[in-house]
Amino acid sequence: MGFSDLVSAAGLTVLDTFLSNRDFILGDKASQADVTVFKAVETKPDSEKYANAAKWYAVVAKLDPETLEGDKEAAASTYGPDSAAEESEDDVDLFGSDDEEVDEEAEKLKQERLAEYAAKKAAKGAKPAAKSVVTLEVKPWDDETDLDELLENVKSVEMDGLLWGGFQWIPIGYGIQKLQINCVVEDDKISLDDLQQAIEDFEDHVQSTDIAAMQKL
Repeated sequence: MGFSDLVSAAGLTVLDTFLSNRDFILGDKASQADVTVFKAVETKPDSEKYANAAKWYAVVAKLDPETLEGDKEAAASTYGPDSAAEESEDDVDLFGSDDEEVDEEAEKLKQERLAEYAAKKAAKGAKPAAKSVVTLEVKPWDDETDLDELLENVKSVEMDGLLWGGFQWIPIGYGIQKLQINCVVEDDKISLDDLQQAIEDFEDHVQSTDIAAMQKL
């Protein structure tokens, strides 16, 4: 998977959510994939807004890129920003100049270029599913509502195509705080109405839910 525009709020939110259940891009071990994404981020993310991404950035910043496993070119192709310029099929000279003499060397070169082109196409993989970053606001009943239990209930909602991200508490008056939480959803799999209903089913803690913001990736 590639990450889009990692200097924007939306891009950093996706990265932060992606790192919520792993230490590095490929799991529990740093690799060239982390180096590629690290360079795309450019500066350390705000630790208050993107706690997971900021923690990851700080760790990767201390590592020596040359000691990490993985192929640099493959990592750049697979995990680099989606906005990076891609080489079109028309720009790829698969067969060399028409004036090249057709001999063993020319044939060898042709086969090498075909193999490189096929590998590049395979690395890109299928077109990723359409996703959105959604910010939900969840209101408790009153100032006596257990907010830790409310948060636990919300994050216990599991759906195919749903990934929870960062959250914060926002005062709304009279000692009451509402939960604002981010999530990434696959548009074809998740109905926001169903997601809100699943949260509101925790009626002992949740008074209502609202969609505060939504942005396509």
